[in-house]
Amino acid sequence: MISPIRIAVLPVAGFGTRVLPATKTVPKEMLPIVDRPALQYVVDEAWAAGIEHIVFITGRNKGAIEDYFDEAYELEAALRRKNKTAIAAELKRLRPREGTISFVRQQAARGLGHAVWCARDIVGDQPFAVLLPDVIIKSEPGCLKQMVEAYGSVGGNIIAVDEVPESDVDKYGVIAPKGDLDGPLIAMSGMVEKPALADAPSRYKITGRYILQPEVMELLATQDTGAGGEIQLTDAMARAMDGGSPFHAFAYAGQDYDCGSKLGYFEAVLAHALDHPETAEGAKALIAAALSAD
Repeated sequence: MISPIRIAVLPVAGFGTRVLPATKTVPKEMLPIVDRPALQYVVDEAWAAGIEHIVFITGRNKGAIEDYFDEAYELEAALRRKNKTAIAAELKRLRPREGTISFVRQQAARGLGHAVWCARDIVGDQPFAVLLPDVIIKSEPGCLKQMVEAYGSVGGNIIAVDEVPESDVDKYGVIAPKGDLDGPLIAMSGMVEKPALADAPSRYKITGRYILQPEVMELLATQDTGAGGEIQLTDAMARAMDGGSPFHAFAYAGQDYDCGSKLGYFEAVLAHALDHPETAEGAKALIAAALSAD
């Protein structure tokens, strides 16, 4: 029997060095994409996939994240007094139900694998999802929901991937397929970090969404440091794969945006502004004006 995915781990303890100085005082996950923080899009994706509990792995100077998901009593009361009921209702809708989120402190920046391992006592012995909040994925249905549906047919471990041009292969970690590429589910034999094009086993890059079995959490407990002197999630996944644990890549339908980079963040804002009912027409006009000015 395939165990359901009920818990998602969201590592939000990073410094956001690629978008400094903006992130000196504002967590990178809280940078706004149109009218809400980038993190809200990732949380919405998790809820839409049927996740019942989210574990945020936080660090120092990340208190704004916990405050954001709390009730803002004075603000909401003021909005109601001013008859701004629509936005007050939206704030209430976005607030998680009591007992559905947890915050765990990663006390030292020891890598993504260590951050995920910090959630071990909450995850326990059940499979879990990992969503990297740097990455926003525009898709319908959401990327994780697509993955959960695929997981229901094969179980095991699933890694979200999307195909990139040959010129970009050396910028990402890519998967090594096992056998023919037939459909969105791709059996995996391994992963390669930033390979030269001649050595790349595929053009499918790893995109920041994972469904993992509890043995990966167990392996993280004994995982040696890897790249950058940090405990890497990919190293523990590779050990699980070497031990015979089944892994599939899932080529989701959608577009990802790396909000941890300046250009990726700008692309995400632009894409969401063009879709938002309050900003779409104005955004199109601004783009047209900028193009004509050139």
